[in-house]
Amino acid sequence: MLAANSPELNKRLQAIKLLVLDVDGVMTDGGLTIGDDGQEYKTFHAHDGLGMKLLKASGVELAIITGRTSNVVQKRAESTGVAHFYQGAEDKLEAFNDLMKACKLEAHQCAFMGDDVVDLPPMLACGLAIAVPASPALVLKHAHYITKKSGGRGAVREVCELIMEAQGTLDAQMAPFLSRASISN
Repeated sequence: MLAANSPELNKRLQAIKLLVLDVDGVMTDGGLTIGDDGQEYKTFHAHDGLGMKLLKASGVELAIITGRTSNVVQKRAESTGVAHFYQGAEDKLEAFNDLMKACKLEAHQCAFMGDDVVDLPPMLACGLAIAVPASPALVLKHAHYITKKSGGRGAVREVCELIMEAQGTLDAQMAPFLSRASISN
């Protein structure tokens, strides 16, 4: 694992042009709520959604690769500007490789954020492997960075801001909020 302020992590963050996210355990806390009618419900954190929008506005593309299929995840992808959406992906590495080819990117330009062993193949293939703290030991062992925040509780936002900070775009993304605050105060 790389320290949050290490030159090696910063170098990897600077190269990122695509952030790929798993859903359950990363964008959510990993809990699955299923109603009597079979409808699946998920809870997403608003901070993560804004972070994703800001990252996209800074020039970094977003993708989701998930093994499950859910209409609510598709709606979340659409609302946060996710350009590339793979659900029902039984082989996440195959989906990741297809995604890199479609985006004309190399592995070192991609980050993958996962939380379980099914995420290891693309995590091992990308330039920046990110895990959340509740991940199994094997996943944590192979992550370049482990978030401070938990999945579904701001971990995605943390990563979005790390990428923008390393790429020098965070201040520009935050400036409109600061200028609006100074006008209204």
